[in-house]
Amino acid sequence: MAKGYWVSVYPAISDPERLTDYNELAGLAVRAGGGRVLSNFGRVVAHEAGITERVVLIEFDGFEQAVAAYESEAYQKALVALPDGFERDFRIVEGID
Repeated sequence: MAKGYWVSVYPAISDPERLTDYNELAGLAVRAGGGRVLSNFGRVVAHEAGITERVVLIEFDGFEQAVAAYESEAYQKALVALPDGFERDFRIVEGID
């Protein structure tokens, strides 16, 4: 079975402290859904689009598990805590078997 991944890129973060509530709730939801954080707040070398802000990569044992974790009540609660004014590009992608 191919793994599933959450990939989030935040083009700009002006006030990281405003993400505290979201980060706590999202972390709980990810762990409850079986996800493992592979990258978060690490160094980024950007090419093409030049986005060097926060990139988050989370791995799940399967694509369906990644989708279910996003759709879970716990993660939906985290999304409500995501402050206004934050832009991000969020995708769920299937890995190669």
